[in-house]
Amino acid sequence: MMKTAAIIGGGVIGGGWAARFLLNGWDVRVFDPDPEAQRKIGEVLDNARRSLPGLSDVPLPPEGALTFHDDMADAVQGAIWIQESVPERLDLKLKVYKGLQAACDPQAIIGSSTSGFKPSELQDGALCPEQIVVTHPFNPVYLLPLIELVPTEANPPELVERAKEMLSSVGFFPLHVRKEIDAHIADRFLEAVWREALWLVKDGIATTEEIDEAIRMGFGIRWAQMGLFETYRVAGGEAGMQHFMAQFGPALQWPWTKLMDVPEFTDELVAMIADQSDAQSGMHSIRELERIRDNNLVGMMRALKAQDYGAGAVLNRHDARLKPGALPTLDGADLCQPILTLSRAVPLDWTDYNGHMTESRYLDAFASSTDRFMEIIGCDADYIASGGSYFTAETHIRHLDETHAGSKIEVQTQLLLGQGKKLHLFHSMYEGDKLLATGESFLLHVSLETRRPCAPSAQIEAAMARIAQGQAGLPYPEGAGSAIRKPA
Repeated sequence: MMKTAAIIGGGVIGGGWAARFLLNGWDVRVFDPDPEAQRKIGEVLDNARRSLPGLSDVPLPPEGALTFHDDMADAVQGAIWIQESVPERLDLKLKVYKGLQAACDPQAIIGSSTSGFKPSELQDGALCPEQIVVTHPFNPVYLLPLIELVPTEANPPELVERAKEMLSSVGFFPLHVRKEIDAHIADRFLEAVWREALWLVKDGIATTEEIDEAIRMGFGIRWAQMGLFETYRVAGGEAGMQHFMAQFGPALQWPWTKLMDVPEFTDELVAMIADQSDAQSGMHSIRELERIRDNNLVGMMRALKAQDYGAGAVLNRHDARLKPGALPTLDGADLCQPILTLSRAVPLDWTDYNGHMTESRYLDAFASSTDRFMEIIGCDADYIASGGSYFTAETHIRHLDETHAGSKIEVQTQLLLGQGKKLHLFHSMYEGDKLLATGESFLLHVSLETRRPCAPSAQIEAAMARIAQGQAGLPYPEGAGSAIRKPA
């Protein structure tokens, strides 16, 4: 059943929420009085469609329907999740909640994107305070998984669990903040770093660019994978955190930082920071900076995904939610046709200097299709652990057309030979009806103990026979068995 989310306030954050829900298969209804709201959200969606699907190694659900509404009460009709992202004014938020709760489903969850207000402040005077929680995201909302979920005692435990489940279902990592506090958890760290950075600029110690370099060339990379405490645990060596605290704890008594002091926001300080920021980044438009940011985030998060660590572990869990039914099994496939063995979006880090998918990634995609075909016939992880597998002996790829980041590709696989120790596959890669490339692979079944060819199990032989019989009526694919010809 299609789920519906209502987005109240369609700025950068609201647009990111809309993209996250929409690209994970939800219908999205937007209310924002800004006459530019459709254009702004459209631009956010363009970036999200280019980057978010490539974080998953399986296809996202079909995109939901996006609608814009002039009336807030109309926008929340049918919504089971309502995300408020209006400006940070408590009086405005309280007014919005009164309007929302007069019109919405009483079972709907109302989340606030507020970075500073406590949920008890948002619930004050509400018709149904138990509906309202803080769900504070991080920009870009369509890529970064963290959501600070802050309830109060007014929120039933069942609602909190339901909120966690719905947020997890669209790929978020809901961090349950058990005790409310101003600015929650993450922004308190950011505020501390921000204050110290302002002093460093004001006192002429460092420029905005030098401060950014200190973060992105050093501890920022470590924090992206391990956070604060795990980073310091490693820094303690074999003795661990206790040794680190004993060694560096006394330094906390030294007057290094100015965390409790805030520099006065004079016109001179503001102008100095603005000028330095322009010199640092002014050669790029905001849209260009967003794309640079997204490219880098996707690359780092996919690297973490390969290690199943940090944000990468969250992405793998989301893939596991999406995987069932994404590709057919032996019993679920139409064996009279080539079998769907890959369906995914092209990630940002699969593209080259020409802007299209690089040569090595075609091989990567076809290798994934071969792996999936092996699973279909029974050569899965358990079988390989028992001592048998297939080794690739020869591969041939034809590049017929180009494809770009964010494009949805599928690979269909035809069995040309599956008998004894030999496995001969022909893969065809499509974007819609457009044939992009073909990949032909010849594999031999081997014993992992002797590393020599041998016959597969009877179950694999039987599965290959079923597919061969089903596909017997298919024509021999064009390009199969071809080799590079010398120019005339």
